[in-house]
Amino acid sequence: MRLLRIRSGIAWAIKTALFVVLAALLLAGCGLPGTISSGGSLPVTKPIPTATPLPPVRFPQDEAPHSNLTEWWYYTGHFHSASGHEYGFELTLFQTLRGSLAPYYAAHYAISDISRGQFHYDQQIGFGSPDSIPPAGSTQGFHLALNGWTLTGLNGHDQLHAAMTDYAINLTLSDALPHPVLHGGSGLISYGVGGFSYYYSRPLMRVSGTMIDHGAAIPVTGQAWMDHQWGNFLGLGGSGWDWYSIQLANHTEYHTEYMLYIIRDSQKRPLSVVGTYVAADGSVHEIQAANLRFSVLGHWTSPATGGVYPSGWQVTISSPALTLTLAPALRDQELVTAQSTGVAYWEGAVRISGRANGAAVTGQGYVELTGYVNLPSNAATP
Repeated sequence: MRLLRIRSGIAWAIKTALFVVLAALLLAGCGLPGTISSGGSLPVTKPIPTATPLPPVRFPQDEAPHSNLTEWWYYTGHFHSASGHEYGFELTLFQTLRGSLAPYYAAHYAISDISRGQFHYDQQIGFGSPDSIPPAGSTQGFHLALNGWTLTGLNGHDQLHAAMTDYAINLTLSDALPHPVLHGGSGLISYGVGGFSYYYSRPLMRVSGTMIDHGAAIPVTGQAWMDHQWGNFLGLGGSGWDWYSIQLANHTEYHTEYMLYIIRDSQKRPLSVVGTYVAADGSVHEIQAANLRFSVLGHWTSPATGGVYPSGWQVTISSPALTLTLAPALRDQELVTAQSTGVAYWEGAVRISGRANGAAVTGQGYVELTGYVNLPSNAATP
């Protein structure tokens, strides 16, 4: 029996060491939203060229995981208690496939406790099994689980669960729009030499459920934004992007939700600018890059990483006519994810005010800023 225990312990140690080595190899080239590699792309692995037109997005088939290099499901949103306690949240899961390795998963969970003026986050990693990815064409949606955190969804009816010290969420989400929103017109966007990504959103999901806040179970309601991207693309070392989700509270005849995405190269030059808005009737429209203007209103320096991030923005769209000011709900909403994706990024709740076609508007949203920090290889998460 003692020999059996010793052998079991050795096997566990070998398995753990192998996991750490494989994870380190993957992290050396991760390039995911909210994550920008400090070590360049993975050795040998390259974006897979597309010699023929890519097939169109299909629902519900493309809600499920794919056999591509890179994929993620991304939720951000706002909810509050009956007493008015205000929170923002992020819950995201990344899937990375490399050669014959099992699927690698990393997940991030963050709570912006706006009423307390505090920001908290956690991260998870793990390898899946070959059957983690369903057969192509599956209509069963996604059922993602990593160390107790779960994300499930089908046809705009989703369930989220995650927990960390002092904060746990159990949320039900339902799509308030008639169909998902395809970005780039057809659901494809470009990362330049990094490749192409499929990309759709559910930009207005109604939220209800429970927040367990320091041991107290609190019913909450609110709204969320869901992104799903996948494809044979890679992040490139030193690159980054600024991403804005905008949900206007007082819908006008012309405007409701906006997605704005500026993808940059290592010299901070735009590789791609993608803009989409949803009209009040649910129709989806592209925003041409020439019609977009961004002004940074201030900066914030991270005490954890020394990174200097933009902090506060004015967004102007000439067609349709819109001018908005986005103000961070908290200055510090930085995640340092050295233990999962090896990078630092700012992902934060923002408050929105401005004018649309001359009428006053307000709203809320999220901003994601990547490529502003290069973590050293031995960085540790605080």
